[in-house]
Amino acid sequence: MSDIEVRDNASQHRFELLVDGAVAGLAVYRLREDAVVVTHSEVNPQFRGQGLGNELAQRTLDLLRSRGAKVVPLCPFFARYVQEHPGYDDIVVA
Repeated sequence: MSDIEVRDNASQHRFELLVDGAVAGLAVYRLREDAVVVTHSEVNPQFRGQGLGNELAQRTLDLLRSRGAKVVPLCPFFARYVQEHPGYDDIVVA
């Protein structure tokens, strides 16, 4: 099993999905006064087809929840993910 983690690269305004230390995907964000706005996400081509988009969304949302942050999922992938996972309704705002 690969070592998977998400880290906040605040200087680049993105969450990075790391697989065995390599950046496999990212979720770009901007800060709003009351929330973190996720504007775009992607998984690098060589890592696609492994469910890593879902890992990126889940781990990013879990990290934001642990910080007490709210999220605005403008990215279509994140918007669909939270729609399909109502357990995140408590941190999603418009």
